[in-house]
Amino acid sequence: MNERSDNESLQIENERFRCDNKIMKEKLENAMCPQCDDLPIGKEERALHFQKMKMENQWLREQTARLSKIISSIRGKSVVTDSNLTPPADESLLRQIISGSSIGYPPPINQENNNNSTDNVRAHSININNIPIISPLTPKKFSFHRDNGEQSIISYVVVPAMIEMCGLFHLDNPCWVKSSTDERWLIHREYYDKAFPNPNRPYKSSTARIESSRDCGVVPMTAIELIQIFLDPIKWMNMFPTIVTEARILDFLDSGDMGISIQLMYEKLHILSPLVDAREFFFIRCCKQLDHTTWIMLDVSYDLFKEIQTCAPSYAWKFPSGCIIQDMGDGTSLVTWIEHVQVDEKNQVNHIFRDLLYGRQTYGAKRWIVTLQRMCERYNFPVDALCPTRHGLKEEGLQNVKQISQRMVKSFCEILSMTEKLDFSTSSKLNNTYRVSIRENEETTQSKGFIATAATSLWFPFAFKTIFNFLKDDKTRYQWDVFAEGNNVTELVRVLTGTLPGNDITIIQSYMLKENNMLLLEESSIDEMGAFLIYGPIDLPIVTSIAIGGDATKVDIFPLGIIISPDGRLASERGNNGSEKDGSILTVAFQKLICANNNPVSQEQRMEAVTSVLNLLSSTVLHIKAALGCFD
Repeated sequence: MNERSDNESLQIENERFRCDNKIMKEKLENAMCPQCDDLPIGKEERALHFQKMKMENQWLREQTARLSKIISSIRGKSVVTDSNLTPPADESLLRQIISGSSIGYPPPINQENNNNSTDNVRAHSININNIPIISPLTPKKFSFHRDNGEQSIISYVVVPAMIEMCGLFHLDNPCWVKSSTDERWLIHREYYDKAFPNPNRPYKSSTARIESSRDCGVVPMTAIELIQIFLDPIKWMNMFPTIVTEARILDFLDSGDMGISIQLMYEKLHILSPLVDAREFFFIRCCKQLDHTTWIMLDVSYDLFKEIQTCAPSYAWKFPSGCIIQDMGDGTSLVTWIEHVQVDEKNQVNHIFRDLLYGRQTYGAKRWIVTLQRMCERYNFPVDALCPTRHGLKEEGLQNVKQISQRMVKSFCEILSMTEKLDFSTSSKLNNTYRVSIRENEETTQSKGFIATAATSLWFPFAFKTIFNFLKDDKTRYQWDVFAEGNNVTELVRVLTGTLPGNDITIIQSYMLKENNMLLLEESSIDEMGAFLIYGPIDLPIVTSIAIGGDATKVDIFPLGIIISPDGRLASERGNNGSEKDGSILTVAFQKLICANNNPVSQEQRMEAVTSVLNLLSSTVLHIKAALGCFD
């Protein structure tokens, strides 16, 4: 009986052990890793993961071999000529192209340690502190999420894109061919697809088109100063105010042990007319120092739509694009720019902009180079340059005038993107080229309230330089400027911003504003890609204050203006009629503050403001047409 009792006890204990063992097995099967909060990797998973790593390693070897051939072919011929770029035989070549110290903002140059020759070099280069920090518009809200798996994918986007850019910067690359119509460089699609079979490609619909271009030019700025601007989205917008209307960093991405910082960015580009849709890009920006004098900036789109939720999808895609910067050692840099994008317009392109858009002139590499050269000249032009009229302005006053004018130009360029949503339905009697909107004023430097904006674009059978010279001439300004009311205007102050005539900032006294104790602040600019004339009324006491060095950061100014650009037609496409040898597109925009507080705006106030701003716009357009002898 004792043995039977012991046996029963042992059986009960054995059953308890069996239950505990079963519970432990179940826990092991469902155990979570405390490091990654995921299931443990079993033998099969480890085998699959090992096989995947072998495939990735083989892919890296192939990319390394390809990159070795590319660098070997361009060594000594292209812009990258340093002996340190001799291709090694292993994966270290890949690290050499995309690794190094983490790319942040390059450190400022220590002036105390520079020798006299370095001081002379920097005396001719731009002072990037002259580029003002201007608060952008209210940022859009993006919901962005990424996990650890996305890091490796992004790395595989950046690596082949960097390889592709190093190859495309060599002009002897068979991917580049000259256009038979305008002699510009463009990418041969068949050669490109064979040379760079990158899987990071967008879907191409039947209405999508690809734009490619290449250009180079000397810029009065050192390479490290350019990189500082390119990595700062606000300075980037201020350097390209007529191209970039929005830019911001969404995230900083780390590629792991490759040691390079990658910026995930959003950018909005606009041609400065409400008749053309803006282009929005989500892309990765990567800057890398190739040698002690050469930098490369790479932009490449990445499929973020499964990660970023926006109110409207973007139909623009950046293939590997960007620039390579060679510091010339004398305060200047040789910049080679490549633009390669796929676009699919949501709306049909207006007929007057069709040639300009389809001819790769709107967002092409040449426009980026010309704008960069012009803005570098503008920011670094000496304030003590010979001016016909200065009226005793001190240097602080001149800098204030330039700062306010820069903010005025930036604000004007931002208001022209009116194609997303119209807050006010225009009358059916208006021409279909007119656009009207009412928005709440959110600028911290301006009076609170609502602003009515009206703009239009129209074609003229004259060269853009001819029209610009006419509009810029004080002797003929009374023929079109509504503020002059048919009277001559008087130029009080002129601050030069460039060597070409017309590149300046002026303060003008006009008949109508004089009665209201106000003056007109105007900035005009012209280069080979176009011109603009942007102006706005400003109170006389404020001008007096800033002239003696007062605070210029809170000056209210609501800009008006005219953008002039060539129509984009080639000489072979123009008619035999002499008046059709040249053509230009004018975009005219006016705006008006409805109320100076945050009270709700009634429909009657909206109608009055819209009618007033439309009358100013229509009157100006009619006067310009009449003065130039153009009648419908």
